[in-house]
Formats: sequence, C-alpha cells, structure tokens
Amino acid sequence: MKYRNFLIVITVVFVSFSSFAQSNLLNAKVPSEIGKKTPAQLISDNDKPLAYGYVHDRDVLLGKTMWETIDLDERINFPLYYPIDTANIGKDRRSLFDVLLKGIKEEKITEVYTDSYFNTKKTFKDMSSSFTYVDTTNAGKEEINNYPEDYKSGKKVLDPQYINKKELGAIDISDYKIKGYWYFDKRQSELKYRLLGICPISPEAKEIGAENQDFIELFWVYFPAVRDVLHEAKAFNDRNSAMPITFDHLLNSRRFNAVVYKEENVYGDREIAEYMKENSQMQLLESERVKDKIRDFEQDMWNY
Repeated sequence: MKYRNFLIVITVVFVSFSSFAQSNLLNAKVPSEIGKKTPAQLISDNDKPLAYGYVHDRDVLLGKTMWETIDLDERINFPLYYPIDTANIGKDRRSLFDVLLKGIKEEKITEVYTDSYFNTKKTFKDMSSSFTYVDTTNAGKEEINNYPEDYKSGKKVLDPQYINKKELGAIDISDYKIKGYWYFDKRQSELKYRLLGICPISPEAKEIGAENQDFIELFWVYFPAVRDVLHEAKAFNDRNSAMPITFDHLLNSRRFNAVVYKEENVYGDREIAEYMKENSQMQLLESERVKDKIRDFEQDMWNY
C-alpha cells in the first residue's frame, strides 16, 4: 500500500500531461475542439467487442475452472486501478471500478451476483450500505441529547459537522477476483481462456480508515453480459496514449498478472489457503503448480 500511495502522488503530478491525450489533439485549433471526434472517427469507433466463437462441449478435450486474484499494487495491473480521482481528468478516463459501479447504477449492468457461482442476484439497493456509511459523531449525539424535543419536532436540524459520512471509491479497491475457464479446443488444437466473472475487493464504507479492515467481495459480475459496457470504456495505454485499450480487450487478452487461489476440485472447490495454511510461500508455489498442470497438458499434446 505504501508503494501505491507513493505512485498516487506521482500520478497527480502528471495529470496535466496525461489528461490531454485525447482524440483530435493534433488537429484542434482551440482547446474546446480537443476530444471532439470527426464523423469518420465516430463511424470507425462504432464497433462491438469481438464475438466469442461457438464451442461445442464435445470439442473441449480439457476444461478447468480457476479463480484468481489480481493485486492492484502490482505495476502491470495499474490500468485497472487508475485513475482514482477523475475530477481533473477527461471524461473518457475511468478506473474499472468506476465503470462497473456506474453501469450498475444506470442499470446497464444487471447481471450482478452475490458469489462466483452466479446463483443469487444483487441490486445497487442491496449493496448501498457497503458503498456509503452515514453516522452521527459523539459530539452530534450530545447535541441531540441536549435538545431532544427541538430535534424531534424539527425546530432544529443537525449541523453537517456532526455527521460522519464515508463513501467507497476507486482508491479503496485493493484487488479483483476473477473466475475463468481454461480449455483445450481439439478442433483448433489450441489452449484457450474464457473469462466468466469479476469481483472488486475492498473494505466496507464504514471501515474506511480503520486500522484492521475486513476486505469483502462487493459483488460478482457475469463478464460475458457486460462486454459491451467494458468495450466502451477505455484503459490507459502507457505505450501510446492516442490508442487507449478497452477494458474488454485488456481483460480478455489477460494483460494483467494474477495468482490462482482456487480451482474446481472434488473437495467442493476448496481454496488453496484451506490446505496450505499459514505458509504464503507454499501457497504461491501451489498456485504455480495449478497453472503448470494446464500448461503441461498443452505441451504434452505435441509430444508423441
């Protein structure tokens, strides 16, 4: 977290430079023309995410569901985390959490669930207590106790200084959990990956700033149902700011680093931490072993 907080400062310093990486930048004659796309650009941008091909169950020679954790403290995963503050950045720049939350609020994203098995749906109203926490301070409670009848009748209204309000934001997201399916397509003789779900991890709003925070799964989104929304949202491309990457492309092409924390198994899909207890190094080694099983299968297909 210290490493990431240091980079937050660096990011703010360079906001004035990165915020101008917009369309029509080189052709604009006045600042108001920056970001306005030409008719030709609008036509070329009117595309859809690359459709998944149909895969018959009989064509899957190997299939394995895995759950992974994306640590947002890792540099390669920064495009999913930043920008955490969009006040001084162009409207097209948003973090993945902001895109998901905005889509849920506007009901563009409806396939939202409580867990990675997608059994029980959730609405924004169901999750509102996790995003916003409002409480009266001790001084405010004393104020109410001193004038109970006035506050009860409505003659007096509690001053905002006596109200403690916390809102969960992109800066509070520590990780993402993803669920995906690795499979070997025997028709194309190729090992492929299909992302199925994604979940932001953070403390609840009421625990923001606490010493010992409990991190929870906020919600699980069924990924194939939100590809259109993620395709419209752009992640920062540090190699060429004129060509941002869509979040759909970034996630489907696995341009991030993740650690396996669970695989489907006969033990009820138990997590690695359940049988590799109190040893983080062994958990990482076990995670790599799980990955190697999939890679080795593909390699073995070419050995006769």
